[in-house]
Amino acid sequence: MTNPCWMNRWLSGKTAPGQWATISDMHISDLPDKTQDYLKTIWDITDRNGGQPATLGEIAEILEQKTPTASEAIKRLATRDLVHHERYSGVTLTATGRALALEMVRRHRLLETFLHDVLGYTWDEVHEDADLLEHAASDRLIARIDAHLGHPRRDPHGDPIPTAEGLIDDLGHTTLATAVPGTTVTITRVQDIDPELLRYLAEHDVVPGSRIIIAREPFAGIVEAVVEDTGQRFPLAVTQLPLITVQV
Repeated sequence: MTNPCWMNRWLSGKTAPGQWATISDMHISDLPDKTQDYLKTIWDITDRNGGQPATLGEIAEILEQKTPTASEAIKRLATRDLVHHERYSGVTLTATGRALALEMVRRHRLLETFLHDVLGYTWDEVHEDADLLEHAASDRLIARIDAHLGHPRRDPHGDPIPTAEGLIDDLGHTTLATAVPGTTVTITRVQDIDPELLRYLAEHDVVPGSRIIIAREPFAGIVEAVVEDTGQRFPLAVTQLPLITVQV
């Protein structure tokens, strides 16, 4: 069972002995790692779902926690004015929670880009190590990485990187699942939750910016895709199509 005192401590935003961060001066580094994880996870889910609230089940699954544990954590985040949560209506971030979440998203995606572009990680490898590094990275380190990379706007998966001011591009939420057979689409981003899919796409030289065509209607849960430049054909499971965002 989760220790309530421990939960209060990591959700409190305590900055120094006897001192507590207020909402107005709160910085992401004021928050313990678990709180940072919750905020980033809620943002990721709502972004992936086109702005729809995150459910407790989704949050618990991603953070590998039991739903009651996630529920208690969300209640404490709500008392800090970091999330809105009403029964049966899901979880959304407040303005403060969103700003802090975007700080974490920025750290994570810049670190992924650094690992990929500078250290030679493949795009299916970067997520796990970026998850570890994002909590320890200082603002100075993130700023230096950003400058060294030339202020990139996309990470290796095509996800937009928030600016230091908290601005982020909206790439839309049209996925390959909606593509009409015979229509050419451009891949804009691929969710990083399925490393096997990332490796599979890389084997076929399919990355953000690639133009592909869905050759035929799904059959037995499989569609056939064609890379426009090379004519290479490769199958995709219909369950994988929602993980690939496209521009028609």
